[in-house]
Amino acid sequence: MANKIISPVKGTRDFYPENMAVRTWLYGHMRAASETFGYQEYDGPFLEPIALYAAKSGEELVKEQAFVFPDRGGDLITLRPELTPTLARMVAQRQGQLYFPLRWWSFGPFWRYERPQKGRAREFFQWNIDMIGVNSPEADAELAAVGAEFFRRVGLSPDEVQILVNNRRLMDAQLDALEIPAAQRKAVFRLIDRREKMSPSAWEAYAEEIGLSSAQLQGLKDLLGNANLWEQSEELVRFFEAAEALGAREYLRYAPEIIRGLDYYTGTVFEARDRGGEFRAILGGGRYDNLVADVGGKPLPGVGFAMGDMVITLVLQKYGRLPELNTQPAGILVTVFDADHLLEAYRLAAEVRRLGYPTAVYPEPAKLGKQFKYADRIGARIALIVGPDELAQNAVAIKDLRTREQTTVAREQLGEILRMRLESS
Repeated sequence: MANKIISPVKGTRDFYPENMAVRTWLYGHMRAASETFGYQEYDGPFLEPIALYAAKSGEELVKEQAFVFPDRGGDLITLRPELTPTLARMVAQRQGQLYFPLRWWSFGPFWRYERPQKGRAREFFQWNIDMIGVNSPEADAELAAVGAEFFRRVGLSPDEVQILVNNRRLMDAQLDALEIPAAQRKAVFRLIDRREKMSPSAWEAYAEEIGLSSAQLQGLKDLLGNANLWEQSEELVRFFEAAEALGAREYLRYAPEIIRGLDYYTGTVFEARDRGGEFRAILGGGRYDNLVADVGGKPLPGVGFAMGDMVITLVLQKYGRLPELNTQPAGILVTVFDADHLLEAYRLAAEVRRLGYPTAVYPEPAKLGKQFKYADRIGARIALIVGPDELAQNAVAIKDLRTREQTTVAREQLGEILRMRLESS
């Protein structure tokens, strides 16, 4: 009886070459968008003390979503569920040595104990990008502009995705006018955040449950329906003016219902959404001015966003923006004529690699037809043959796997011929 194949851990993904090619392609565009604005790449550890997240990330993340376990010394540690607290810790550790503003970005794996569903897994990869040390709407606009730059680079237009923007201080002022006390704000922000996820009747019932009066609920509905409310916020006026100057305005829209769920956002907040409304947020972020102080550093303002790899991949698939990606780096296969010529095939492959061309060698003697078929399967463009006749003439046979034409060339001409065949195709 055959052994049963062991399944992967629930909520994780296998990255076969075609999946890895997409992840690498996304990473390349994230890097390009980040570096275009002058951001430096960094990373932190995959394991952190759970206390780091207890400082400011919220009870739900710490108690329900984090993978927490004791180490052998009994200390509680977790697989990182997000990166911003790590960034704050790293800044606090070297605050006196760093120069500000910091512009840092990263891409790597994260873990959250959530119910796996479309666009969400327990292990995921995420782009994080932040500016530390500047407290201005213009800095917030720069981060939104980086997101817009990424969307441009991957071919997503403002008709397909938009970055929705709000401001926590503006909302606080509006809730003050509705006489909603500070102690109730967290629940009201959660109510706003859940509006699109609940039926109108369930949402209103939830509003009553958290203690809103009929007049307060109507006032909340009115402000959530006011698309021009941003004009009452000096921060948002400056934000949108800066976004215009940065060339990102067409991707941005004010949306009063956007309230990020994490507790540490203090000012501007934004999320990118598919305009068709089919998916969860593509990216999300905002201003978190208190976080560095909360992990033991001196107070420093910050703004940033994060984008996971799963929802953006679904959006790109929806709009047909994922390109055909080559998963095989070797465009050349050196065949093995027979066992006596195996090392000669290795020598030829080494020679071709020194010319700058990724090259694979068939790993054992086999019929040439079988080797050519393998070359086709891996997407090679050229097969090289070096047998007794070629060795006697100091030559190499070149088979073009697209046209099926085969020619023999002098060994010293090989580099020039390969350049003509590969770089012109």
